Amino acid sequence: MESIVDLYDKHITQNADPRIRDWPLMPSIVPSVVITALYLVFVLVMPRVMQNKPALNLQIPIVLYNFGMVLFSFYIFIEILMAGWLTDYSVFGCQPVDYSDSANGVRMARACWLFFISKYVELSDTVFFILRKKNSQVTFLHVFHHGALPIFWWFGVKIVPGGFGTFHTMVNAFVHTVMYFYYGVSALGPRYRKYLWWKRYITILQLTQFFIVTLHNSQLLFVRCDNYPVIFAIAIQGFTSSVAVLFLNFYIKTYMTNQQHGKVEQNGLAQNGHITQNGDVHSKMKYH
Repeated sequence: MESIVDLYDKHITQNADPRIRDWPLMPSIVPSVVITALYLVFVLVMPRVMQNKPALNLQIPIVLYNFGMVLFSFYIFIEILMAGWLTDYSVFGCQPVDYSDSANGVRMARACWLFFISKYVELSDTVFFILRKKNSQVTFLHVFHHGALPIFWWFGVKIVPGGFGTFHTMVNAFVHTVMYFYYGVSALGPRYRKYLWWKRYITILQLTQFFIVTLHNSQLLFVRCDNYPVIFAIAIQGFTSSVAVLFLNFYIKTYMTNQQHGKVEQNGLAQNGHITQNGDVHSKMKYH
């Protein structure tokens, strides 16, 4: 029976992209696993530490964080667009990974690595929740997505930093740009709520993302893509589908069921959605 080390060498080391071998966090999966483990320890321990302490007022850090993520996400979106999807790539059929040292090939790999790094930056979502004693937002789904995605993306960047799967990355980076802008405006305080009339369209945007990514991924049912392992498309689809179901349920309850009973929030903030009545940012259903 092959050992874990043998399997790792067979499937990861031998298939790794040599261009990113020495990039930060990429030589080994160990640092990523350690960071994720520390994140889980924080999730388990800090709520108890904060139990008898007052919630921290983190409005300024949250505002800066959100608008910082707007810039970061938009930059990633533009890089992926310019490195492939607006130049050499096609949304139809298999899009192979460019493993060469060409300008666009390296640019796409770097954009994928930045997206991977952004998954660790987004662990701050949970930190803000817990330090502000908003523990109800730290659901299993929230922790699962925040904890699992960095590990998943390590494998993605290590083996396939480009190609077919970056369509999802590009779309997701754009959605994050819009969402973090919404969260940032909300975090500014109640007087800015009048500018959040478009909250309903955030959920529609998430659902649209699901359908676009699903439609794109479905092409692999009909075409071969030897250069891009189908397991990555399946994993992307799994993450997308699980959260899409929750967003659809949220949309139906908030904008359809509640409208029938006249219970839609008038202050533009949904209790179980992206924003709560007191201006909390980052929903437990936030998609990554």
